Amino acid sequence: MATLAADTDPPAWVADAIVYQIFPDRFARSLRVHKPGHLEDWDAPPTRLGFKGGDLLGIAEHLDYLVDLGINTISLNPIFASAANHRYHTYDYRQVDPLLGGDSALRELLDLAHRRGMRVILDGVFNHASRGFWPFHHVLENGAASPYADWFILNPEWLAAGRQLRAYADSSAADAPVADWALDQAARRESLSMLGYRAWSDLPALPKLNTDSPEVREFLLGVAEHWTRFGADGWRLDVATEIETPGFWQEFRHRVREVNGEAYLLAEVWDDRPELLDGHSFDGLMNYPLLATIVGFAAGEHLDRPAEQKTWLGRNLLPLDGEGFGARLDRLMSEYRPAARSAMLNLLGGHDTPRLLTMGGGDRATVRLAMLAQMTLPGVPCIYYGDEVGLEGGMDPASRKAFPWDSEAWDAKTLACTKALIKARRTWPVLRGGEVRLVGSAGPAVAYLRTWTTDAPTNSDGPSAVVVALNNGQSHASLPVRTAEPGGATWTSEPLPGLSVLPDMTAAPDGSLSLDLPARSGVLLRLR
Repeated sequence: MATLAADTDPPAWVADAIVYQIFPDRFARSLRVHKPGHLEDWDAPPTRLGFKGGDLLGIAEHLDYLVDLGINTISLNPIFASAANHRYHTYDYRQVDPLLGGDSALRELLDLAHRRGMRVILDGVFNHASRGFWPFHHVLENGAASPYADWFILNPEWLAAGRQLRAYADSSAADAPVADWALDQAARRESLSMLGYRAWSDLPALPKLNTDSPEVREFLLGVAEHWTRFGADGWRLDVATEIETPGFWQEFRHRVREVNGEAYLLAEVWDDRPELLDGHSFDGLMNYPLLATIVGFAAGEHLDRPAEQKTWLGRNLLPLDGEGFGARLDRLMSEYRPAARSAMLNLLGGHDTPRLLTMGGGDRATVRLAMLAQMTLPGVPCIYYGDEVGLEGGMDPASRKAFPWDSEAWDAKTLACTKALIKARRTWPVLRGGEVRLVGSAGPAVAYLRTWTTDAPTNSDGPSAVVVALNNGQSHASLPVRTAEPGGATWTSEPLPGLSVLPDMTAAPDGSLSLDLPARSGVLLRLR
């Protein structure tokens, strides 16, 4: 196994990754996985509790589709045994859910993916378990007498009084006496007084694990070691900053990297947190601030914001013009050290957001503009399953539709554009490793340069510099662009499905260009 150049750097392969996020219950069913009973109709609108029956062998049987798309990394939503279709309610961390095919299905998926040169990232939910988790069940049955009582954050007044925990809280829970001890706790911990234990977001189904307990820490670290040894190539770490135990994530990194020195550690964090990427815990964060920047600009006046303004997206997803996009991009690109910036997961939607096309108000130009930016900026592009074929859907559960395997239902133009952009990113190293610099913004238009700050790598194919220009307006826009390239340089527009092609142009003596950008489109210019 290859070793890292420096212990604090992300794995080298991450900078070249094109990630495809899969919600396992909704991607593909395999006839080889037994289903014990009723399933929702595959094409029916999804519900919060319903199961569609997608499984890991279904994914394995469709790897050729992903390879043809250009994907080289799969990120799975949780796969461990759970009573929820999304499986963030874990009841057995050492077992792949039987409805997904069990451990043997994961073994087959990993083996087939690795043979194709693909990597697979698992989703680790280590902040909280479910009320079906066997140690929590033990506490429900035995209260303070359970040897597992320290595995959770329990209200000591309830324990002393022998009160039954309210794992299935009813309306009477609202009248439960409020303990002074519970009131002293931080926000979003009302469950201590209402349920008798701390639960994630005060949801009775999700008891928070007490990672201050050495037994709990060792259990969770052992789980991570086990599945990394099984073949996982990395971990997406759910609500990572809500584990507040000092040193937990540093030890997690150490233990996982002892098993696989190239494991990618990705934290679910919604805000800008560059201090978390000091090289001692996480490699990258889920880049929601960039999502809001790209989608806010790409959609422009078509933007359909989530109705709930109290959510992160409700507060941060706003329409942007070219100057607004450029200002945000400048700030985001300067906040993280280069190695960390290259490992940020650049998503445009996911299971916790509306679909990209829906955020764009159903406007398909939004998708093309957003993907053009995503595939040409530093970081790790991540496609949420089905976005490439035009799936729509609002917040959960609508964003978790089943993948339509009838190709007649696909948006062929969006699929062709996605494939071409992925191919450009994989073919042109400057789009993955070059520096980024804003070179123009005015009105609805913006442009940035990707270029090598030093000599290009000796084995580098493709152009040494690329200009990406975008116009989110409803009419043509003229944009002056000043590159760092010498005057007289020739720039050629790369033909991409669904995007604009401009005539070849020669830079002025000062290296400047004047771009005439069609409405609701973008261009990719390469230096000849």
